[in-house]
Amino acid sequence: MPPKIVVVGSCMIDFTCFSPCLPKPGETIVGSSYEIKYGGKGANQCMAAAKLGASTAIVASLGSDTYAQEYLKIFKKENIDVSHVQIQENQHSGIAHITVSDNGENSIVIVLGSNAFLSPKHVDSATEMVKGADVLLCQFETPLETTLHALKLHKGHGISILNGAPAVENVDSELLELCDIFCVNETEAEVMTGVRPLGLSSVQVAIEKLLDKGCSTVILTLGELGAAYASKEDRTAKIIPVPPVQPVDTTGAGDAFLGGLAYFKVYHPGLSMDECIRRACVVATESVLKLGTHASFPPRSDLSPDLFI
Repeated sequence: MPPKIVVVGSCMIDFTCFSPCLPKPGETIVGSSYEIKYGGKGANQCMAAAKLGASTAIVASLGSDTYAQEYLKIFKKENIDVSHVQIQENQHSGIAHITVSDNGENSIVIVLGSNAFLSPKHVDSATEMVKGADVLLCQFETPLETTLHALKLHKGHGISILNGAPAVENVDSELLELCDIFCVNETEAEVMTGVRPLGLSSVQVAIEKLLDKGCSTVILTLGELGAAYASKEDRTAKIIPVPPVQPVDTTGAGDAFLGGLAYFKVYHPGLSMDECIRRACVVATESVLKLGTHASFPPRSDLSPDLFI
């Protein structure tokens, strides 16, 4: 059986230093701790779905380094199909260099590395898997021509979800027209629509603008406010609230939401969009109660059985 959820997307290695403050140009400061984590929007979303019990695969590009080998082990541990993860010779894996200060400020430099070499040809080598997916999940963290190619291949074969992250101001309208569901957070929606600040009062305007750009269904994730969505058929934005929690770390919450959304679309196809989004919000909310990304994504066993009825 082909995997039900296929992600075409990015893998990143996060190198994080914790320090009293962010260094000024030319300054060296002594930090308090350092950690290496495995991230990237594509890999995170795949991991979130896999931890809920979904049958998943990732089409991605890693470098010829020890981090890539470690990442493959992490995927395999969660039963993610890695048969179409390519190792790029003489390239390093994508990395993010992150400095976090004691007051929570951060500075981040990302280098796409091997992610920049995820090509349409690479997607072609996974044609059967992509076409066989009940849900195809893509983002903007790998070359957009590759994302477009994947969406074209999958069209007519299931549901495609496109996450417009990181934000792209003038995105090719064909990307928006090809996907079934386009999902962004408030910051990304602000960049794409010019609607600032984006809050409950301006959600309708932002969603209208995205629908006008060619989207069929738009979901805006709104952090502690939940999510909002509308479609070409019903352009009135519906707000799906979430219960208040005290977050520990919001990193990766959007990825947890998207992995959850893909899961419920595949395994509970009879659910309304409202209910799929509500349940995906529960998964995302659970993820902000723990530190990190992969470590914070809840396994099915940590969630209420009611979510899976």
